[in-house]
Amino acid sequence: MKKIALSLLAASVLLISGCSKKAAVVINNADDLVGKKVGVQAGTTGEIYASDIEDVKISSFKSAIDAGLALSAGTIDAIVLDELPAKEIVKRSPKLKILEQEFSLEDYAIAVRKGDTELLNSINASIARMKNDGTYDMLQKAFIPTEGEIVIPKIEETAPDGDIIKLGTEASFPPFEYTEGTKVVGFDISQSQIFANDAGRKLQVVAMAFDSLIAALQSGAIDFIAAGMTVTEERMLEVDFSEPYYQSKQVIIVRK
Repeated sequence: MKKIALSLLAASVLLISGCSKKAAVVINNADDLVGKKVGVQAGTTGEIYASDIEDVKISSFKSAIDAGLALSAGTIDAIVLDELPAKEIVKRSPKLKILEQEFSLEDYAIAVRKGDTELLNSINASIARMKNDGTYDMLQKAFIPTEGEIVIPKIEETAPDGDIIKLGTEASFPPFEYTEGTKVVGFDISQSQIFANDAGRKLQVVAMAFDSLIAALQSGAIDFIAAGMTVTEERMLEVDFSEPYYQSKQVIIVRK
């Protein structure tokens, strides 16, 4: 009798474990995202693109890093995200990989309040000078090296007593903006220090959620946005954009 009971118990365990085991989710390209749980960073173009997928189940996260943790844990099936932050996430998690197929190309630019032509002209002049005198190449090699690690360049503050200019950013988007200790650093931060220096002003970095940036700009809480922000027709109705300073692309992250 005892042997029969044990056999029945073993069979029950096997049956339960077999029923609870999920089929593996296989995603090889964008077409495979149909009907899947897709993670995005709230307010980004990745969220816009992913929302167009048929029967998709969108999970919006405050930061790209949070989305990466969710994918590693298996609570979502994939992430649609900008290429360079995606590479940083994959570098930190051996469970994840980026698919070879790109999702879309897009341009990053600086956003200012509608009609703030003085600041916009100043930023555009700085971008043009940086591209002509090699400063832009220096920043790109420092923060987006073809090999090796990021080496943050030292950009001296030249107007410590100038009027404050407030930069709004979202500090979990490496290598463009992220934290080291208590300090926000990154390509956009160093570039913005140069903008402030050229304008004779003192830079103040204000970190917040990405989907709060445009509202903060419109309310006057910040003076400009540098946050790996893509130029879109919808955003152009709300802000004025500088000349593009970087071309990126959306990619798909999945579990290996």
